[in-house]
Amino acid sequence: MFRTAIEQPEIVALSIGTRPDCLDNRMIQLLAELNRIKPVWVELGLQTIHDKTAVRINRGYPLEVFLDTWERLKAAGLAGIVHLIFGLPGETEEDMLESAAFLGKLQPAPDGVKFANLQILRGTKTADEFAEHPEDFQCFNMEDYACFLERAVSLLAPQTVVHRLTGDGPKALLIEPKWSADKKRVLNCLKAHGLL
Repeated sequence: MFRTAIEQPEIVALSIGTRPDCLDNRMIQLLAELNRIKPVWVELGLQTIHDKTAVRINRGYPLEVFLDTWERLKAAGLAGIVHLIFGLPGETEEDMLESAAFLGKLQPAPDGVKFANLQILRGTKTADEFAEHPEDFQCFNMEDYACFLERAVSLLAPQTVVHRLTGDGPKALLIEPKWSADKKRVLNCLKAHGLL
């Protein structure tokens, strides 16, 4: 499927989002072969460096698995983009900044980072947990989130490209943060903070 996609003349790059525990050596070798045809970007959903949080959100793998996969991806010459979520249950701002700082010190440095603020959506386990223990969630208001992002972005290596700063869940399902549904207002706030 990947080879069919990358061989299409209108395709300029292949971006694959996956989990670190789903990339064995055979798959990395295949992606490296495809990377010789056209650029391949591999997006890894790290979300947090804190294993306690990873267990709570059912991420499914410890930080060591991410590190091992990262080393193998970069050794194969592949571009890597890492996803972080800010506002996960039980995490403080300091915890979240530790995750950003970790990416800032990671070697080789990430080619890209995608940040998202936690979206609490109706019908999810996270929504149930939020209803029972809202105090466990860091629900930023828009201005505070923009200020927080300034700090997080400043921790990244200069060569790391920020691909995304926020998330926006389906409006019909969104419980929090409600402000994230107003994309124009969010973009204006990020611009005011020099993030765009």
